[in-house]
Amino acid sequence: MEPFPLFSLNSVFSRPHMTTSLITGGSGFIGSHLAEFLLGRGDHVIVVDDLSTGRPQNLAEISGHERLENVRGSIDDVALVAELVGRADRVYHLAAAVGVALIASQPIQTIERNVYPTQLILDRLGSIAKRGRKIPCFIASTSEVYGKNPKSTWTEEDDLVFGATTRPRWSYGVSKAIDEFLALAHFKEQGLPVVVGRFFNVVGPRQTGAYGMVLPRFVEAALKGDPLVVHDDGLQVRCFAHVSDVIGAVVQLTETPTAAGRVYNIGSDTPVSILDLARRVIERTKSKSEILFQTYGDAYDESFEDIRRRVPDLTRIKDTIGYRPTRDLDAIIDSVVEQHQND
Repeated sequence: MEPFPLFSLNSVFSRPHMTTSLITGGSGFIGSHLAEFLLGRGDHVIVVDDLSTGRPQNLAEISGHERLENVRGSIDDVALVAELVGRADRVYHLAAAVGVALIASQPIQTIERNVYPTQLILDRLGSIAKRGRKIPCFIASTSEVYGKNPKSTWTEEDDLVFGATTRPRWSYGVSKAIDEFLALAHFKEQGLPVVVGRFFNVVGPRQTGAYGMVLPRFVEAALKGDPLVVHDDGLQVRCFAHVSDVIGAVVQLTETPTAAGRVYNIGSDTPVSILDLARRVIERTKSKSEILFQTYGDAYDESFEDIRRRVPDLTRIKDTIGYRPTRDLDAIIDSVVEQHQND
């Protein structure tokens, strides 16, 4: 994986001793790339994952690395969280329920896996902070927190607009919003240097389509010559950012003191419809696949509600760390295609 090109972390941040970085959900798609990045710059990395959605093969390239600790365990384990957080110099909390399909089918798990572990981690960090050691922490959130806000572009201070509680889809956004409130409360009350990042459709190698992720699902179908299944009319608008850009931003935000206590949109601000994405995948793979349309009721259930447009305003993150995405959509698609062809 290419390093984040905008800065050299080793030169920007002086570390008098080896930094120990804890990544929850470190066997997941984003977490595994983050682990590689941090090892590459010289950190000691602790990965903790219960493998409910993470995959051991995501860490295959760094398995056995002398500075990697790979812990299989759940972050709702109070004793485990206390031990691992207590050893860390940085905490990257990425573990969460993932994917629209999982959220729609398992709302109880979605709520419990998002809220309780975040509370445990923040409480432990808060206790350590009271003793004088303030450990920087990144809390991964999501564009889902904006809900059905009708604005064409979302800023971090915009209202969160959720649907009815009878629509399970909104349980994800609401639970992640609670995570954000908890994080910002710990900053306000205890001065905990915590940063919240709202991810917008992060994509790249190792991402699986098993939980409804659209780009790997399209690429896999195109390479097999199967139909690309587009939900509803395909005119939903999304923005796709490569994981290498995103993890670079995550690390720099976590290590920028002025970023603490704030929320940041992280992703790309170049919109594309899902239908156009399907067409681009077919073009890039030179596939003869067709595009088929499927209703949300058939894909999930009749209670499912979607967000028509999801585009971030990136002004805040640009002003804070000079962030800009470096890969366009074609390059992103090509990277996913290459991974699938090599599997």
